[in-house]
Amino acid sequence: MTHDASKRHMLIVSHTYRPEAIVATNEVVTALLDAGVVPVFCEEDYTDFSTHVDMTRAAVLGTDVPLSDVEVAFVLGGDGTILRAAEVLRGSACPIMGVNLGHVGFLAEMESLDLGFTVEQVLAGNYTVDERLALEVLAEHDGQIIADTWALNEASVEKGRRMLEVSVGIDDHPISIFACDGVVLSTPTGSTAYGFSAGGPIVWPSVQALLVVPIAAHALFNRPLVAGPDSELTVQILPENIGPAVLWCDGRRRTELPAGSKVTVRRSHEPVRIARLDDAPFSERLVRKFNLPVSGWRGDRGKGVA
Repeated sequence: MTHDASKRHMLIVSHTYRPEAIVATNEVVTALLDAGVVPVFCEEDYTDFSTHVDMTRAAVLGTDVPLSDVEVAFVLGGDGTILRAAEVLRGSACPIMGVNLGHVGFLAEMESLDLGFTVEQVLAGNYTVDERLALEVLAEHDGQIIADTWALNEASVEKGRRMLEVSVGIDDHPISIFACDGVVLSTPTGSTAYGFSAGGPIVWPSVQALLVVPIAAHALFNRPLVAGPDSELTVQILPENIGPAVLWCDGRRRTELPAGSKVTVRRSHEPVRIARLDDAPFSERLVRKFNLPVSGWRGDRGKGVA
């Protein structure tokens, strides 16, 4: 289609693997068109949805519409879909409005039941944008760069076939050497994901920090560490390791790490922007997403319940 710079353009990131995603995509496309907004899809999604959605007035990102003209991205799915959208939007100022169609969906702002309300509020511009700390990730071996990438949730160094021997450092100072199944280098956003599963703390998204979480470390000092946002984290795969390790970024981008490789992580200059409709505290989301038991915490104190 011919690009019309006078119109508003909003990206939709979804997938055709689940019927509820197809229904939600149809609803958003219809609402945008009714409001005179052009729905935009990545080329792959445009092709996938062409048999499920009327795409005659939709546009293809990069071909019909430049990323710089996209106002906001509706992301329909779970955290994996939001991480895919973050890849697409990398380097732009476009915020992500996540609508959870998955299970926990910690990155999503809204639930699928609120889809109509969400679209209405975004169209009216009634949202704020949080900037989430992201990571720059560099992997080197024998003086050569083997990966130069990034992550929103975490970069994890994991064993291949055998347990790893690693040296962990912060700000160019060694902290500890130990054997382990891996090390998670996480952002506060990722602290509710892999880092949490590995035994790390939950860190509020507003806190600027970097986390180091060992996975099944054979060491007396195997506790998670929380470093400052300007710190530099390193994980060195010791030369005596048998077999390669693996670097994963957000569980999506994979790099093999030969013995002797070094992974360096620092705060990225490009944050990920998450759109929000309300100012509910993170503690409320934590309770809701993890279904934490809180009834009686205050109201029942007079009845002998702690």
